[in-house]
Amino acid sequence: MRILNWHVSISKTAPVPMPQTPLYGDRGSWWWPVIREPFAGAWQRNVELKAESIVTYFAVYSCLSLISTDIGKLGLKLMRERDDGISVEATSAAFSPVLRKPNHYQTRGKFIETWLLSKLIHGNTYVLKERDARGVVVRLYVLEPTRAKVLVAPDGSIAYSFAADNLSGLPLPIEVPASEVIHDISTPLYHPLCGISPILAASLSAMQGLNIQRHSAAFFEKGARPGGILTTPNTIQQEHLERIKNEWETRFSGDNAGRIAVLGDGLKFEAMGVGAEAAQLIEQLKWSAENVCSVFHVPPFMIGIGAAPSFDNVEALNQQYYSQCLQTHIESIESLLDDGLGLEGTGFETEFDLDDLLRMDSRTKIQTTGDAVKAGFLSPNEARAKFNLVPTKGGEAPYLQQQNYNLAALAERGAPPDPTATPSPLALPAPAQPQPDNVNAARIFALSFSV
Repeated sequence: MRILNWHVSISKTAPVPMPQTPLYGDRGSWWWPVIREPFAGAWQRNVELKAESIVTYFAVYSCLSLISTDIGKLGLKLMRERDDGISVEATSAAFSPVLRKPNHYQTRGKFIETWLLSKLIHGNTYVLKERDARGVVVRLYVLEPTRAKVLVAPDGSIAYSFAADNLSGLPLPIEVPASEVIHDISTPLYHPLCGISPILAASLSAMQGLNIQRHSAAFFEKGARPGGILTTPNTIQQEHLERIKNEWETRFSGDNAGRIAVLGDGLKFEAMGVGAEAAQLIEQLKWSAENVCSVFHVPPFMIGIGAAPSFDNVEALNQQYYSQCLQTHIESIESLLDDGLGLEGTGFETEFDLDDLLRMDSRTKIQTTGDAVKAGFLSPNEARAKFNLVPTKGGEAPYLQQQNYNLAALAERGAPPDPTATPSPLALPAPAQPQPDNVNAARIFALSFSV
């Protein structure tokens, strides 16, 4: 079917029935819309965390922005396998344009960032495909997850319902089969099609950190002076008590906090509340931020929590960050793009360029590249290309020293002779040719000249 510039194709051989039973849906559903309960019954007590509040906590925002921007900055290449089994970067008129420019309002990097932020915050990413008359995907749109529904029919077929979205060109609500949607699911704790955001596990830590920050802001707004009580051993009438209270709140609270007070009639001010040092606010704030980092699998030092490791192996730190945090998101996007663009069977596949992430310091890079050239693993020109240097003449082939032998040849040289083997006939040396005597030749030449 076609809606304005949209062409949604359904298989003619096996029509997909449009299911009407939603698995989970838009705002107000239980899985993740706007409100998150930090504990059971918190919603009834007005103790709730909203999405816009959670992401304002510095640790949550840092983890979200770090993961999304680090993957968004990686180059996305279209690879093709050669006849010799080596994958090389290639271009295709059908697939390369949509990878370079996914839609009319986003670059490739921002498209990947939006993809990841939707997955990390809401647990699900919905990417709608736009096809041309050939059936080739020419545009990809990340839709708002809170306005999407997954529909499952009794026979198990899946479809998606999306609300109107002018930015993506959907003027009306639409239902499309699963073949026209790329669905990236975060950890499916409760259902295979229901991704759960990491913020679910970080909600209590985020609430604690936000409360600490709010308390600190209010504390320093009052001149870093805690509230207290006025006491006196004397008896005070109710009218006098109300007057003292009103004057004290007027003169020494709000913007007047911290001013000097002169007390009489035996009045004494006693501070109430626990100070920041006694409450260990810094330690508690650090602990809550470390909990958030553990949920997102981000090393704490990468968002400014704690000190960085003492050793200077940058590559090892990046490798740890990649393997425990980024690898699952990167491979998920590559696999979904291969399937969503229909690359299976074409010889093409998508691949992120990890060289932009797993960088090493110059000294280590020179040393490892040099060792690879000496071992015959890289040719000189391949090593020069890693430093963005032009190839040089004679550097196309790998090099090895002549005295190197393979293990089979060394084993054959060191083996004892086989007594049962038939000896091969010895080759006799060719007879030596007589060499002219230089002295006699000179005499003959002299005699012939005299005659």
